[in-house]
Amino acid sequence: MKQLLQNPLVRVLVVIAVVAVGAVGWWLGSPLFLDDEIDEAFPLSATAIVPDDMTQEEVESEMKQAAETPVVMEDEPMPAEPTELEEPSGPIALLTGSFQGADDFHRGSGTATVYELEDGSNVLRFEDFEVTNGPDLHVLLVPNDSPADRDDLTGYVDLGKLKGNVGNQNYEIPPDIDMSEFGSIVIYCEPFHVLFAAATLTT
Repeated sequence: MKQLLQNPLVRVLVVIAVVAVGAVGWWLGSPLFLDDEIDEAFPLSATAIVPDDMTQEEVESEMKQAAETPVVMEDEPMPAEPTELEEPSGPIALLTGSFQGADDFHRGSGTATVYELEDGSNVLRFEDFEVTNGPDLHVLLVPNDSPADRDDLTGYVDLGKLKGNVGNQNYEIPPDIDMSEFGSIVIYCEPFHVLFAAATLTT
């Protein structure tokens, strides 16, 4: 063994292996000790119709500029009060639930709410959200309303990688998804196939 380690090529390979193992170990373990905080506002352009020659980001930017522009008050008559026949505009909360941790180690809190926007699309929003951090966490829509482990996730839809384990955040729901077929939101660790937290959705 000693003679083998004296070979320069073997030494290089050993160093590369140690560095690779250390990097993988840090990627898997470091999220347990570090928080990834985020604070997304409910998108101003969520209810806007995006013109063909603009992107969602450009619409969002213009609406933010308009919101920051000072309003000049003029002596004009107040608009008439809405009649009883007029429907309220804006996002409508369809389903909501509170996050619960999967066990004593994997903890979760905050709310998950599915909103229907004026254009008929749906968006999922987390508020006051916090979950134990972990490697490669994903947000899943799950048919089961009380999943306890990976065996309860049959038929799930992956909404993408969790943006942050702490803070408010939004996730687009694909237009072909029928929310009546889903009962919970799950935070799931892909590498270890472990459920971190879940929120049962109710009206």
